[in-house]
Amino acid sequence: MASPYTEAWIEGPNATAFYTRTYAPTDTPKAAIVFAHGFAEHIGRYEATFPEFSAKGISVFAFDQRGFGRTAWDEKNRSKSSKWAVTNWKDQRADIAFFLAREKDRIGKDVPLFLMGHSMGGAEALEFVCLPPSPKESLPLLSGIIACSPLIRQTTPASKVVVWVASKAATLLPNMLIDTPINPNDLSRDPVANKAYIDDPMIKAKGSLRGLADMLLNGIALAEHHYKNYPSELPVASEQFYAAVEAKDKHLIIMPGGYHELVQEPELKAQFIEEVTSWIFKHVSAGTE
Repeated sequence: MASPYTEAWIEGPNATAFYTRTYAPTDTPKAAIVFAHGFAEHIGRYEATFPEFSAKGISVFAFDQRGFGRTAWDEKNRSKSSKWAVTNWKDQRADIAFFLAREKDRIGKDVPLFLMGHSMGGAEALEFVCLPPSPKESLPLLSGIIACSPLIRQTTPASKVVVWVASKAATLLPNMLIDTPINPNDLSRDPVANKAYIDDPMIKAKGSLRGLADMLLNGIALAEHHYKNYPSELPVASEQFYAAVEAKDKHLIIMPGGYHELVQEPELKAQFIEEVTSWIFKHVSAGTE
């Protein structure tokens, strides 16, 4: 059986080698996605999800982000400078801009392109277009943003003082790794998927001071940039952000009972894929009218 994707190592910003996968439809794509994964994970975890999009005519390009997945772990192909969790928002922004431009060149100007991300990647997608500086060259390439369980605020958020101290420490020791324990049972209600997360050799419960500080500070900035009186703790951060963000065209979907990783939820993953594809095709149709 043929593989549903093609693999490639692509040299991106800072001469970094990125592990990538492209899930291409059989025919000319109706739309395309550039996908940014979450903290400490990798694109291999979406192997059962992305073919669902390509089967519907949506091309998916995904890359193991700087400091994660095979981009960090693959001894044979990774860059010498690539190390686990060594990353920062400035470089992440440049990486996203690079891959958006590259993918737009590949699919052509007439195919709508969407930036999609999960968790850390979902927040990155929002931050990419919402926080200054504006990515002037990238914005005309995009037809929309899809943020899945975006990490705007943690369920139990660290205090601003703790985040501030961490950011100062990151100035001195940016690549120092600290433990970042994640309870896999908080990710989904599927015990098989949660066990796979625990056993995954490419997932390590550690993050760099710079990467973590940027991730948390950007979440705070994302909130405060659009809503100055944000409460200190946000169990409904996505709802609050949606209500506050200034956008002519926006849509929020809440899936009751769903945990963080909707693509792993046995009773919800089909609905999740349908919601995303329906939203994309709605905007594909709008763009051709």
